[in-house]
Amino acid sequence: MKLREAVSWLTGTLQRQLFPRLEECWERPLTDKERQLVSILELLQIEKFGRPGPQRFGRKPWERQAMARAFGEFARHGLGERVHEALVARYVKPALVGHISRDATAIRGREKPTARTRPPKPAPRKKGPLRRGEVRAPKPETRLERQCRQSAAAALAELPMHCDVGAHKNSKGYKQAWIGYKLHVDVNDCGLPISAVLTAASLHESQVAVPLMKMTSKRIDYLYDLMDSAYDAKPIYEVSRSLGHVPIIEKKGRRKEVIPLAPHEAVRYQERTVAERFNSRLKEGFGAGNVMVRGALKVRLHLMFGLVALFADQLLKLIS
Repeated sequence: MKLREAVSWLTGTLQRQLFPRLEECWERPLTDKERQLVSILELLQIEKFGRPGPQRFGRKPWERQAMARAFGEFARHGLGERVHEALVARYVKPALVGHISRDATAIRGREKPTARTRPPKPAPRKKGPLRRGEVRAPKPETRLERQCRQSAAAALAELPMHCDVGAHKNSKGYKQAWIGYKLHVDVNDCGLPISAVLTAASLHESQVAVPLMKMTSKRIDYLYDLMDSAYDAKPIYEVSRSLGHVPIIEKKGRRKEVIPLAPHEAVRYQERTVAERFNSRLKEGFGAGNVMVRGALKVRLHLMFGLVALFADQLLKLIS
């Protein structure tokens, strides 16, 4: 069943059956916000993804499916990620996607930042010509270079995911700092999030690009990778092309000289604003701007619940 047909069938079922029954029970018409909430919950059906375990006391395990907001347990089991992956597989995977827009956004936390541990400085390399028979030590492998041969899961396992201090320049060029995390997302042309990763706030965006590309490439088929100048690095270009995509990345200003994109690339690059709009909606309407829980796993679950709710709401908007 195609995307439009599947969502049209669901909304028709809601209008003909579920809404009238709810209004009959409540003895009043549903408001627009209540209809939106009911539609999102019915599309997500999050209770099907719970993982109740065996227990001797308390409620029976299957009754705990209704407790899908118990953050500690569901954060450990990755409930939000499993719901999101199932939504992508059902509604996005059957079709070919044109562009994937990659971006990161600041997530403010409510906990003390973890003190940064600086790695030891490497021994200085000897300068000048080598003596006869002397071999210069190779440069240490960077994280980006290592990610090229790693799986997405292995690369993500190396990334920090604790609360710390991050900083970036805003649209006016002023530097801003925050305490918390950073959410990295891949968004398709329709504004649907395909992959999402939470990291420490101080981690640079480029360090998440390669595992994100590999994650998204397993979930859907797409053509173009759109990224801003923070992702302008040789390994990112190489991995994108090796996965069968065309990377369109805004160039950095090296030596005060900014290399513009080719005209046809510049036109496609304009599609990247969909990721910025997604981040704005996630913060303003779906909870990412007001995270009340503490701890990386709970913060990630909070954000994933908002993300899948936005996914469902955006699907409903696409056919309205």
